[in-house]
This record gives sequence, C-alpha cells and structure tokens, in this order.
Amino acid sequence: MEAIKNRYDIIFLFDVKDGNPNGDPDFDNMPRTDEETNQGLVSDVCIKRKVRNYIHLLKGLEAPFDIFIREGNILNTLIQEKRDDADKTNDEEKISVKSGRLAMCAQYYDIRTFGAVMSTGEEKAEEEDSEEKGKKKKANSKKKIKGLGVVRGPVQFMFARSIDPIFSKSNSITRCCVTKESDEGKNNTIGNKYTVSYGLYRMHGFISASDAAKTGFSEEDKELLFQALINAFENDHSAARGEMNPRALIVFKHNSPLGNARAGQLFDLIQVKLKEGVEFPRSFGDYDVTVPTQEELGEKYPGVSIEKLI
Repeated sequence: MEAIKNRYDIIFLFDVKDGNPNGDPDFDNMPRTDEETNQGLVSDVCIKRKVRNYIHLLKGLEAPFDIFIREGNILNTLIQEKRDDADKTNDEEKISVKSGRLAMCAQYYDIRTFGAVMSTGEEKAEEEDSEEKGKKKKANSKKKIKGLGVVRGPVQFMFARSIDPIFSKSNSITRCCVTKESDEGKNNTIGNKYTVSYGLYRMHGFISASDAAKTGFSEEDKELLFQALINAFENDHSAARGEMNPRALIVFKHNSPLGNARAGQLFDLIQVKLKEGVEFPRSFGDYDVTVPTQEELGEKYPGVSIEKLI
C-alpha cells in the first residue's frame, strides 16, 4: 500500500450524557478534569483504544490490520519474533532492526498509525579479555539493543478538553440481595458511580505525510481511521459511560506533505460556543459550531481544503 502524500489536521467533537467518558485511576476513577478550570479531559490513549477496538471488530485481527496493543498479547515475545526473523536474513544489526520494524508496521494497523516503542531492554555484547602487562583488560564493545527500537506514528491525538466546565456527581450503587447469610440486614450499598451530567469535548489530531512514508500509512488506513472515529462509541456502550456520541469530524487537507498553513491557524477557524441564554448545557443543541466554507478557507489559506465528515 502506498503511503499518503498529504498532511491532515482534524477536529473531533464528541459528547457524554450521564456517564464517565474517561475515569482517572489516580482519583478513584473520577472523570478527568483540569483542576484549575474544571474542564473535562479525555486522554489520547482512551480515544486510541476505541479506534483499535473498532478496527479489531471490523478486520478480525488479520494482517495488515492486526492490532498490536490489545488484551492477551505478550508484546516482548511478538517483538522478538520479528527481530529473530529479521536477523536470519540480515547480517548488519541496523539493517536487521529496520527490516523488523517494517515487518511490524506491515502486520499491525496500530503500529503504522500511532507508532510504538519496541525496545525490550539491553543485551550485553560478548566481551573478550586481552593480556596487557599481566593484567586482564576488557575489549571495547557496545551493548546490543534488543527489540526493534521506536516507531513514530503519523497519527497523533491530543487530550480532548470539554468546551465548558463539567460537574461530576458521585452516585451510590445499591442492590437488593446479599452474597452471604452473615450480611443479611446490613447496608446494601456496594459502591459509587461517577457521572458527568453533560459535556461536549473537543479533540485535535494530526496526520503527518512524512511519518506516514516511514510506516506505510496509506489512504485506506486513513479512511479506516476516520471511519473508526465516526463509529468509536457504537460498539463501546456501557452504563458507566452513559451516552457518548460523535458530533463533528472536521478534516483539513493540505495540498503538500509539509502543509500549507499552521494547524493552530486552522483550528482557530472552528468556533464552538454556548448559545445565548443557556447556562447549563445538557445537549449538543445547546451549542453553535461555526465552520468556514471552502471558499472562505481558500481565500485565507490557499492549498487547504475542508471536509466535514459528520
């Protein structure tokens, strides 16, 4: 598959209602927030997980759409297998590592999309002793790095941040039965569930053509990525996450690999504001989203096109 030739910048809007979009394990799984502004946060890792899960369901873990970061995989073993295969056909270490990295990118969708750290530690090289004036001296030798090094992915997601402050609530969970006779008559509260009444989140993403050339990230891979974002929450429903829905996926395409405008300039063109008179937003309809037309964009930043996928 031929790698993409264009740079892309993306804006992804999604919302949550009566749920916890991304719990923080350091704070009893409460929704992540910016402590100074109380804006909600959703990590890039969380969104990448949903993309991986969708590709898993769609493609069934078959190369070239296998998923490297998933439950059940022993990563060091998979990495070393590819390294061993590469060592059999290459005498030079640098060539072997490069060949192994390309093989991993060819098999795993998430590696050629998001990249991966595939260094599994250090392995000491063999040392030779030499006699010099009756003393043993170790010959100079470099440590051999195990694994396949680091692959920088062409797709980078930032933390998603809510447009307005969110307010999380702790809800006690009860049940009408007990697990053992000695608990009969005791308090039947079994835990707490944190929920956000409503939050609209905005995530920025970047797709680098120069990094895509190194991993083989193709036009088909790009279309699958957009498809995964659009359907990210459809097969991931749970009571804990409430109602989560994608609301907008806006893509800026540059005519050149290096881009025709700075990403920040393009992101500033997309305005998301609370409608006048709304104090406590409870739906996407409480917001106005301003998106420039292609004509308006072309006049200001020639060589950049815009597409609204949602």
